[in-house]
Amino acid sequence: MQLAHDPWKSNTFVFIEVFGCEGGIQSYIKDILTAYADRSGSQAADIFLLRDRPRDIPPEFFALFRFHCFQSGHPMADRIRLTLALAWHLLLKRPRRLFCGHINLVTMVSQLARLAQVPYTVLTYGKEVWFPLKPSERNALRNAESIWTISRYSRTLACKANQLDAERIDILPCTVDGQGFTPAIANPELQQRYGLTDAQVLMTVARLWRGDPYKGVDVTIRALPEIVKTCPNIKYLVIGRGDDQPRLAQLAQDLGVAERVIFAGFVPNAELVDHYRLANVYVMPSQEGFGIVYLEAMACGISVISGDDDGSADPLQDGRLGWRVPHRDPDAVATACIEALQGKDRRCDGPWLREQTLAKFSKTALAHQLQLLLENASTVKTEDLHQSQSKLRT
Repeated sequence: MQLAHDPWKSNTFVFIEVFGCEGGIQSYIKDILTAYADRSGSQAADIFLLRDRPRDIPPEFFALFRFHCFQSGHPMADRIRLTLALAWHLLLKRPRRLFCGHINLVTMVSQLARLAQVPYTVLTYGKEVWFPLKPSERNALRNAESIWTISRYSRTLACKANQLDAERIDILPCTVDGQGFTPAIANPELQQRYGLTDAQVLMTVARLWRGDPYKGVDVTIRALPEIVKTCPNIKYLVIGRGDDQPRLAQLAQDLGVAERVIFAGFVPNAELVDHYRLANVYVMPSQEGFGIVYLEAMACGISVISGDDDGSADPLQDGRLGWRVPHRDPDAVATACIEALQGKDRRCDGPWLREQTLAKFSKTALAHQLQLLLENASTVKTEDLHQSQSKLRT
């Protein structure tokens, strides 16, 4: 079937913030925009940004998109300006599709899209849609032509909490930079800095927030006394910062493993790959919407351990690529760590792990999936158009 229009032509995106701060959702959006630009060629899209300033946007993105920024330091006024500008844009330009990048914008997007008769797609990331939403937000999701999310787990929770139709939610997963995250021998200077020379190393990269303990750092610390019995030279490197670190340090002290737990604090993204290479096993028995860190570790050829009831099922490919354990069970974590450290399982084969990870979660794979979703949306719109024309003829 011929498409009614080029699926890349005249699309519009609206986000709260993409370039002014770092985080999982911001990285995900940047990957989507990069893939979009790579596939769309000269068809530049319009991007409306509530909180970003023009100076926040990297020059390479300016060459690919038309940006509309509204950050002035007056949040309420900025939101009003964004709403009015987006309404005028939709009515004047009539873009093929409007992409809403955050649940906090979805009510406004739904109203404007209905006014301008423009179909819209909602991009969701994780916990923001796992719980019952306001009626207006729930209705806006239900009225969207499609919803994209990062994992089967996020889709399941969103549907259960907000009575959504799972068939209308497509998966557009997170990705890993296979050129940036690569296997290599551990940096001796870093090993010496953290006291890891001649040690077997477990590692976690996570926020250490008291109100957000689900990353499982405390569970891994509780597993260490059992792991030590089999792996006496074990060390646990924790990368990240937050107000929960004192509690975690005290826990390690109480369990007699304080000398084995190293809190590295914040590590810049540019240095993260060298820190992954210090690890024998990446362990994070967590509850993730997806878990990009698992992809980063496996792209570096490192075995991974995750929780067994979350979005990590996707990057770990339902346990084919790593160990999935009950996320609050120190004994289960200890058993998985010991197996992974012994290196006898195929899930410890670094080159194979990397190959299997990049086959599904590379940036090339993301671009391919994005194209399929856009072409499918175009096909649906074409079928709707044909049905409308048929009704008019009859």
